[in-house]
Amino acid sequence: MKPDNPILAGLALLAGLIFLSPVLYSIWMSFQTSTAYYTGTVDFTLGNYQLAIGQYNFARYLLNSLIVSGAVTLIGISFATMAAYAFARYSFFGSNLLFAATVATLMIPSHISLIPNYLTLAKVGLLDSYAGLILPAISNGFAAFFLRQYIRGIPRALDEAAYMDGASPLKVLWRVIVPIAKPAILSMGLYIFITEWNNYIWPLVATSREDLYTLQVGLARLYRINPGEGLINWPLVMAASAISMLPVIAGFVLVERHLVRGITMGAVK
Repeated sequence: MKPDNPILAGLALLAGLIFLSPVLYSIWMSFQTSTAYYTGTVDFTLGNYQLAIGQYNFARYLLNSLIVSGAVTLIGISFATMAAYAFARYSFFGSNLLFAATVATLMIPSHISLIPNYLTLAKVGLLDSYAGLILPAISNGFAAFFLRQYIRGIPRALDEAAYMDGASPLKVLWRVIVPIAKPAILSMGLYIFITEWNNYIWPLVATSREDLYTLQVGLARLYRINPGEGLINWPLVMAASAISMLPVIAGFVLVERHLVRGITMGAVK
């Protein structure tokens, strides 16, 4: 079957529309008034976005999520890349055991570490701070494992040539390994960003100050905004949800051409 077959293209378009229908409906709903939504009429408005950004402080929540998710992504992918390089290129006492322990962390539910992290940060006074939101999330065993598999597929001859030119191990990492592994690093960076962006439990537990709330915590608060007795202002919630989707969509667009390549090449040695 030819790639430009109109039937295949039509089926792909239909499947895409079905897949995106919940998102498209939520965006449509975000431009309706609560009265129009509950009465089944149509009344376009931008008031939901104005309320979310202005009255309900979503501009601040958006900034907090960008700071926390961006910092976790940058620090986490840097640590994961260095750990992956060490596991892939060096053999030292206990390296296999340490790598096995790193992989084993993937089988531990994240909620188990919730109370220990809370108590630790409370003792050092880092609750209700950006540091308290960022530090528990910067270690990522899956990222280290994924990048290690990718780096093992890079020929060692490139490292040896750099060493012959007088490069240090750190310089080999940043000048040789990182440029070649860029697709995998960007793919994993997007994964870390989305995971942290959607994180709800830890920001809810670690912060009590409204000026440190992230978007997910702010979204949960909107369920208490009632346009009437026993009703939820769903158009307002959908407007806030649409705001929360924008950075993730932008990040995907930026690394989309590297995403599939990074995933497929990282899975093959």
